[in-house]
Amino acid sequence: MKNKKMLAWIFTVLFVLGAIGIYIGNYFINFALQRGNDQDKTAVPVACMQILDPRVKKQDEPSVVKENWTIASLDGLKLVGTHFAPNVSSDKWVIVVHGYGREQNSVWDIATKYLSEGYHVLTPDLRASGKSEGIYLSMGLLESDDIKLWIDEIIAKDPQAKIILHGVSMGAATLMLTAEKDLPSQVKVLIEDCGYTSAYTMFIMQLEKMFGLPSFPIMNIVDGVGRLKAGYFISDAAPIKVMGKIKIPTLFIHGEDDELAPVSMVDELYSAATCEKQILRVQNAEHADARKVDADRYYGTIFKFINDKL
Repeated sequence: MKNKKMLAWIFTVLFVLGAIGIYIGNYFINFALQRGNDQDKTAVPVACMQILDPRVKKQDEPSVVKENWTIASLDGLKLVGTHFAPNVSSDKWVIVVHGYGREQNSVWDIATKYLSEGYHVLTPDLRASGKSEGIYLSMGLLESDDIKLWIDEIIAKDPQAKIILHGVSMGAATLMLTAEKDLPSQVKVLIEDCGYTSAYTMFIMQLEKMFGLPSFPIMNIVDGVGRLKAGYFISDAAPIKVMGKIKIPTLFIHGEDDELAPVSMVDELYSAATCEKQILRVQNAEHADARKVDADRYYGTIFKFINDKL
């Protein structure tokens, strides 16, 4: 009888702990990755409003001919992007990818710079962002498959395209994960601006900073719940794991005052990369701020790097 009571007690404790774990994991997935609320189905995840700089505003739309593009993701989501055409005939293309909690209009200033250099520009809204469908962000993991589809769309329209990939923050992480795939020869260069080594590490940092909570066992639970609820393990969104597989020339850019994705992350990424590479560290620049702090050096370095490869 004592053994039965002991087993019942153990199972009860395990059940309660499991229920608490699932509740915690569910809360953090919703907090950090789920788009929408009761008032606004397209609202950014709650964490975005607490983490991101509220001073960052929508950028002016480039004053050129534009065209709305749509594609379907591998899991059936409608994805939306904007193609901006340069005023000259060109086979140069760039896909500019926005960051966490943002949408395509946050990188239209970058688009304008590329347009002035004679590039066609495609600015997609990532899944669960802007006008694209989706409930959960995946910190670059599933988004990387979506970018591969956008690349295919460009090549279908212009088989001679020379394509640059340029991403900021989560957009940079997305493109690093894209670049390790079997990409067509039309993809020439990767520009990654303030990307992170792994989403898991980013979550650990924010868990401690925002809630004062230890990473273990909470992040282990969150990782498992993420797989059950959103369809992927957060720990798989890890550019650091794929750096040795990237073959295209890569320019790494990072602000030295970045507190969201510390500058040590770019050093890790750069060291792990085996492709042709260059690094640009910008003094006094916070997260995703390098292009504003030192625009001349930022764009000058980018276009010299690209022109040397095309």
